[in-house]
Amino acid sequence: MTRTRSSLAHQITYALKHPGRIAPHLRRLARDTWLRLRTDDHVSYYRAVMRHDTARDPGGAVGSHNQRRWLAMGRMQFDYLVEHGLKPECRMLEIGCGNLRAGHLFIGYLHTGNYYGVDISPDILLAAQDTLAEHGLQDKLPHLTPVRDLKFAFLPDEHFDVVHAHSVFSHSPLEVIEECFAHVGRVMKPSGWFDFTFDRTEGKEHHVLREDFYYRTETLVALAARYGLKATFMEDWERSPHKQSKIRVTR
Repeated sequence: MTRTRSSLAHQITYALKHPGRIAPHLRRLARDTWLRLRTDDHVSYYRAVMRHDTARDPGGAVGSHNQRRWLAMGRMQFDYLVEHGLKPECRMLEIGCGNLRAGHLFIGYLHTGNYYGVDISPDILLAAQDTLAEHGLQDKLPHLTPVRDLKFAFLPDEHFDVVHAHSVFSHSPLEVIEECFAHVGRVMKPSGWFDFTFDRTEGKEHHVLREDFYYRTETLVALAARYGLKATFMEDWERSPHKQSKIRVTR
């Protein structure tokens, strides 16, 4: 947790240990440089990343390069939320819903119309439509909406019992996270909660290219408090096989 993955020393050590990953990293570096020159902000940049990744492999675009992994990662998210308070009658907003890796389980579990999924990538939402059809979930009438920011201006006040963002803030600069914190409280019910994962470091905060961001827990807790939100580090999530950490935010 203390390593700075953007440092030259770390990159050299990693390359020596994993020579087969050098070429993929160089391709990512070239793409990163090209997209930075062609986009004006991080959302536009990452939307372009998702367009490229989704065209190659929709499962890979959300971090699962085979069907078994895709199903297992979705099940892990679903089981955790059900164990920690998600009920069929809840209204749920999933930020960065992707191609419904966990969303297809949430949709099947929740009452009809109670699932809202948003994503900055129209391409991955087309893949999400395919997931709905493949799992026979059309009658559950989920709401799938492309967004350009995390202000949630089109959503009503105090509407959601649960807000969920898995592997979203791990790809977000601090200003994007702050935008979410500034607005998510408005759409949450007073008794609602917001779970998100993030890449945690206990050392210097840093990012690798503009795709992977590492934050200290106390940074995100303090940022949430600035907008009247209480953030709690979820210790039991640390026992899961997922490499990211989790925080729960309440009003």
